Amino acid sequence: MDSLAAPTASATETSFPEYAVPQAPEDPLFGLMAAFRADGDEKKVDLGIGAYRDNDAKPWVLPVVKKADILLRDDPSLNHEYLPIAGLTDFTSAAAKLILGAESPALSEKRVHSMQTISGTGAVHIGALFLRKFYAGAPTVYFSNPTWANHNQIFSNVHLPTSTYPYFSKSTKGLDFAGMKNAISSAPDHSIILLHACAHNPTGVDPTRDQWKELAMLLKQKRHFPFFDCAYQGFASGDLAKDAWAVRYFVEQGFELCIAQSFAKNFGLYGERAGCFHFVTSPSSSATSTTSRIASQLAILQRSEISNPPAYGARIASLILNDTKLFAEWEENLRTMSGRIINMRKALRSKLEELGTPGTWNHITDQIGMFSFTGLSEKQVAELRESSHVYMTKNGRISMAGLNTHNVEYFAKAVDRVVRETQRL
Repeated sequence: MDSLAAPTASATETSFPEYAVPQAPEDPLFGLMAAFRADGDEKKVDLGIGAYRDNDAKPWVLPVVKKADILLRDDPSLNHEYLPIAGLTDFTSAAAKLILGAESPALSEKRVHSMQTISGTGAVHIGALFLRKFYAGAPTVYFSNPTWANHNQIFSNVHLPTSTYPYFSKSTKGLDFAGMKNAISSAPDHSIILLHACAHNPTGVDPTRDQWKELAMLLKQKRHFPFFDCAYQGFASGDLAKDAWAVRYFVEQGFELCIAQSFAKNFGLYGERAGCFHFVTSPSSSATSTTSRIASQLAILQRSEISNPPAYGARIASLILNDTKLFAEWEENLRTMSGRIINMRKALRSKLEELGTPGTWNHITDQIGMFSFTGLSEKQVAELRESSHVYMTKNGRISMAGLNTHNVEYFAKAVDRVVRETQRL
């Protein structure tokens, strides 16, 4: 037989045909980013990406991060060895104190295990993986409707069933607290309830402290398991303790819970993927043993996933978290970022009200954090992009960090025009 004969059809066919591996849709947010970059209009406005921008729409490297970076690079003992499986201990212990409070009884009673992760996404994933493997009964995970899009993908990928609870009221553009409570109350006992610790993504709507207390009572009655996702501590209000209040309250109430913690937004370390996963066991005589067992299993999961986490971002954050002067400067940087966003909320609301834009716009300043749920329809969002080169997610969410003193009036006028045109149709 001729050795150069063409291969048979069966030899050239893929083992992964289209029916088995269909073309996946492009990630909406990253697709939006690509479209914005390709737009040549000089007035274009990017309100899609969830990253802080300064008043000139430029990425902002925190001054304290620049200082820490110099200190790190000038350290003669710096090397590129592997970190332990659970990560940099100085970082994870400081991260636990940051979210739980340095005086937390959970820390003094050694009821907390902390593990460094690939930012907040990795923390949510490792938590989901652990719960899928070890939480008896394959319970359903309940998310707010709406929630961060990746929540559904992460939990679905580990084959945990998911459902939602009402959260955003389209009529008030605030919290549908009654709907939220009813759904959580109706969920089977021992369900997993995912909660945004502060600066809810995508709505910017948070429960009040009294509402958090009601939720804690309800979750305790139903013996639900709280899973907190905390991506904006200090970034939301500028106050680290205020933004961690809900998590700390639940821990004080004796809940067994877990926390996914990101340092992307509050340190500006978006590309360095610094995060932590914390598991807090409830108070009991066997709490230390429980924590040890959980830590051992999390280590096995981490080893099989990434072996050990990346060092650079964790080292930067650790330097700042563990140095009094650097920490104080970081708090000032946080106030700068959160303060600018708060000012943009005020400016946008003021412009819309000055223009007499149909509707009410108090929700712009009532909401908090990186994002605002404007209440604009998908059709209005599409028209804003077509006519004014404004890029935002189709559900009407905008990143407040994309607004500045140079473009807020342009955006307000574009919104005003689109809202009026829609009303005339």
